[in-house]
Amino acid sequence: MSGLDLRLSDITPLRNTESGTESPDLDFITIGRIVAPWGVKGNVKVQIETDFPQRFSPGEEVFIDGTPVTIADVSWHRDRPILKLSAIDCVEDAQQLRGKSLEIPQSQAQPLPEDHYYHFQLIGLEVRTTGGEHLGEVREILTGKSNDTYVVQGTEGETLIPAIEDVVKSVNLERGFIEIEPIAGLLELNRKKTD
Repeated sequence: MSGLDLRLSDITPLRNTESGTESPDLDFITIGRIVAPWGVKGNVKVQIETDFPQRFSPGEEVFIDGTPVTIADVSWHRDRPILKLSAIDCVEDAQQLRGKSLEIPQSQAQPLPEDHYYHFQLIGLEVRTTGGEHLGEVREILTGKSNDTYVVQGTEGETLIPAIEDVVKSVNLERGFIEIEPIAGLLELNRKKTD
């Protein structure tokens, strides 16, 4: 049995990953993904999935499969952090982490400027037009170079909504909806594709 199995099994996870349920007060967001071991001492190379790379600093706590792990040290190689994690001491343990997400509790998300939202805040929101037509719910967000696109699933199929000021008129997190004013032909074009 490797050192990784012993160390991680001694720590109580904050969520039950086997059943897929999470602690009700602790939802997680991904800030990075382990892409490969780095060297022979258990360091790992990480693909950043956050706009706040300072999260990868010594002493910061991240979660892997719901288990807290401390970043002991960090170096950078070609814009990617190379992390030394507190519970990982050899390349074999680091290899077991390939593809795993590094997460933080949603409660630790950095505050965003007004009218900016994390994807997790928008997934599941109802989408309706300024005229009151219900289009469905945001199921996915596609990230593009110029703008994001909301994938909205409704009774008439899937609708792709560009997340631009000319279309998205308001987001109300408290009431759970996004109000849009579709540009000419947008809904018809999407409906033809799904028919």
